[in-house]
Amino acid sequence: MAPVNQSAITMFILQNFVDDPWIQDVLFCLLFALFMAAIAGNGLIIATIHSSPNLHTPMYFFLVNLALMDMICTVTVLPKVLQSLVAENSISYGGCLIQMFVFSWVLGSELLLFSAMAYDRYLAICRPLHYGTLMSGRVCVALATFVWFIGALNSLVLTCLVLPLSFCGSNLIAHFFCEIPSVLILSCSPTFINNVMTVIADMFLTGLNFLLTMTSYVFIISSILRIRSAEGKKRAFSTCSAHLVVVTLYYSTALYTYVRPALGTAGLLDKVIAIPYTTVTPSLNPLIYTLRNKEFKTSFKKLLFPR
Repeated sequence: MAPVNQSAITMFILQNFVDDPWIQDVLFCLLFALFMAAIAGNGLIIATIHSSPNLHTPMYFFLVNLALMDMICTVTVLPKVLQSLVAENSISYGGCLIQMFVFSWVLGSELLLFSAMAYDRYLAICRPLHYGTLMSGRVCVALATFVWFIGALNSLVLTCLVLPLSFCGSNLIAHFFCEIPSVLILSCSPTFINNVMTVIADMFLTGLNFLLTMTSYVFIISSILRIRSAEGKKRAFSTCSAHLVVVTLYYSTALYTYVRPALGTAGLLDKVIAIPYTTVTPSLNPLIYTLRNKEFKTSFKKLLFPR
């Protein structure tokens, strides 16, 4: 059979987690619950911060950006996953490209945003006297613009590199959504350039940002340990611990996502690795960032129960 050029491809088939109908029903209910939790939770974060002038600070500004990214990620991936569990599990070639671009855009932007959030916490704790000047409203907007733009540029390059590829043989994607590494495996064209670019993206978005974030936290923890009062230490740790938990989860899974093309592996492990940053983390972020935040909880209660 002659190779089929990408222009002749009309659709891909997404592989479900399992073939057992009963387990698929259970997964549908679980993923639908996570979908609703992600949309509702992140939506409430944005609404609460927007309606509360006391929360109009750099830390919450970046949290709004994170909530927006989580919502976009959820809407990009989960609806198609839910559809494939109960009905059609195919996706058009164009739809696959769009899903690849948007997901890579959001993932890359979140990794950059974590560095910006760590830098914000570093200035707030280590250089409090200069915090207002160094993290002004203009600086916050500039950082957020940089994060969204570089994430989009990175995704645009990686997605455009898929366009010239030819696909032959099976059009079954061994994943529950169109992630660039999973689509590359189906190509019968050389993917050396694609793999090189994913490694570069890994070094910049994952490696460099992880180094910057961890460096910030070394200074932060060092400063916190010098605080004499137990209450001061507790408050400082509470503002950073949530971010550190989310960062660790994201970087560990994102590193595998970018490195895996060079390893040439695919299958169930890819799906398991993808679950945290596509479904679980967007759903849990609202709780992780606000559960121990008294300031946010007070504003949230005022939003729900205005006097």
